[in-house]
Amino acid sequence: MRRVGRRYLRLDQNVEGYARLSPSILREFLTYTVVGLAGEPTALETRTTAVAAHIAEVTAEKLRLAHHVVEAVAARVSGGGGGEDEGRFFVLLAGDIVYGMAHDVPRPERSTGRMVRGSDVDLVVVLGDGAPENLAQELDDAVYQQKYRHLINPAVREEIDYIVKPFARLREQVEFDDFKKMVACKILQEGVLLYGSARLFAQAKFLLDERGVTEQLDALKASAARARELAEVQLLSLSQDWPAGDDLYLFYTSEESDDFE
Repeated sequence: MRRVGRRYLRLDQNVEGYARLSPSILREFLTYTVVGLAGEPTALETRTTAVAAHIAEVTAEKLRLAHHVVEAVAARVSGGGGGEDEGRFFVLLAGDIVYGMAHDVPRPERSTGRMVRGSDVDLVVVLGDGAPENLAQELDDAVYQQKYRHLINPAVREEIDYIVKPFARLREQVEFDDFKKMVACKILQEGVLLYGSARLFAQAKFLLDERGVTEQLDALKASAARARELAEVQLLSLSQDWPAGDDLYLFYTSEESDDFE
């Protein structure tokens, strides 16, 4: 077997300690693993290269989509334009795409049940302290229009997941003292700047280091890696052919249960 890609931290409220690795064991096997005959290494390597190339292609396509969405949003908000927006807000991209691990396996979108094409596009819009009061609503409306348009278009069927929040919220979230704040910090840590104020983005990243959150997230990732090793050992030692009951969480996440069961 050859595993393609990488494993990275996800936080799951249904897991003790919250930390797990993504992709899940089942997702990793179905989407990111190549299985071949031991006596035919050339065929295995050829297929592995093809799978890696496909993942890179899907990631690049979704990255282009993210840029397109953000450019359309910026064009709609009042005073749109890079120069003026530079001091008002920034948009970061998070999730599978930033790890180069986007996939196009069809799955149902949670709120509507519509089938979408694999990984969603995760966007976080953060407004500066001096941003106009109406800007948050303008941005929310503009991103929602893009979300709806891409979801219902049968030729696109892409899910855009987003949140709009003030910089003051980030200052609260780096307290890192409950699950939702931890998730917000993890998203900020992995996020890359798509548009807007590089200065505000750098300030947001600095908050993580200043409050020691980066070190705590690194510790969670190490804990998740150890848990994955133990889970693999436990699954291989099961007496039955298929995990059941409390063992199911080892195989895939609670969010994936509707897809895999």
